[in-house]
Amino acid sequence: MNVLIIEDESIAADKLEHMIIEIDPSVCILAKIGSVKEAAKWLSQNNSDLIFLDIQLSDGISFSIFDQVIVNTPVIFTTAFDQYAIKAFKLNSIAYLLKPVRKIDLAESLQKYRNLKSAFNIDFDALLAELQGKKPEYKKRFLIQIADKIRKVEVSEVACFYAMEKGCYISTFQGNNYPVDYSLDKLETMLEPDLFFRINRKFIVNMNAITNMVAYSRSRIKLELKPKPGTSDETIVSIERTAEFKKWLNG
Repeated sequence: MNVLIIEDESIAADKLEHMIIEIDPSVCILAKIGSVKEAAKWLSQNNSDLIFLDIQLSDGISFSIFDQVIVNTPVIFTTAFDQYAIKAFKLNSIAYLLKPVRKIDLAESLQKYRNLKSAFNIDFDALLAELQGKKPEYKKRFLIQIADKIRKVEVSEVACFYAMEKGCYISTFQGNNYPVDYSLDKLETMLEPDLFFRINRKFIVNMNAITNMVAYSRSRIKLELKPKPGTSDETIVSIERTAEFKKWLNG
C-alpha cells in the first residue's frame, strides 16, 4: 500500500509515519507534504493508494486542494478540530481521526480501508478471461537485481514472500532471500491462488513450503515453513483469514 501524508507539523508527520509502519510494515510512505500548494502539485503528477490529510496546513485549509486538482484517492483526515467532519465526509473520506491520533483508531481506519478495497476491488482482466473461458495468466518468474548482478527466480522456487521494514522479499526453497519490487498487495494478484495464500499482512506462503501446522491462540494457526524465511516474524494465519485458509487447504 502506497501512502501520502499531508501534514504541516514535521513531528506529527514523523509520528504518524512511525505508527503506520508499526501497524503495517508493508506500507510505503511515498511523501510527507506540509502545504496546500505543494500537495496540489504532487497530486497533479503522482498517485497513491491512500492519503492521510491534516485539515489546517501552513498555507490554508486543505479542502482547497480538492478545488485545484481532481483527487479520487481515499482520504483519512487527521485534525485537532471536529467542526470539519461533515465537510470531510462529503469528499473522499473514509475516516476522521482527531489529534492526538491514537494507535487503535489508526489501525481501525487502515483496516476499514482494506475492507473497502477488498469489497470493491474487481480484477476485470481475470473476470473477462473467465467469461471467455480462458485461464488467467499468473506470474512465472521474477528478475532480481543485487548490486550489478541480475538473476531470475522461477515462481516454483519460491517458498514464501514476506514484508520486512519497508521492503518485500522472496524466500526460496534453496534458502536464499532476495528483495522484490512489488508489494504483498500487488503480489496477491500476480500469483496462482491454488499455490499461494496470503496468511496475514506480512506473509504469502507456498503450500509446498508448509511442513507443520499447530493450533494457536484465538483460533489462529501457526505454520512451520521449510526453509524458514529470512525474518524473525512468526508465520501465523490471522483470525480473519483462518476460515479461508482452511478452505484453501481443502482445495
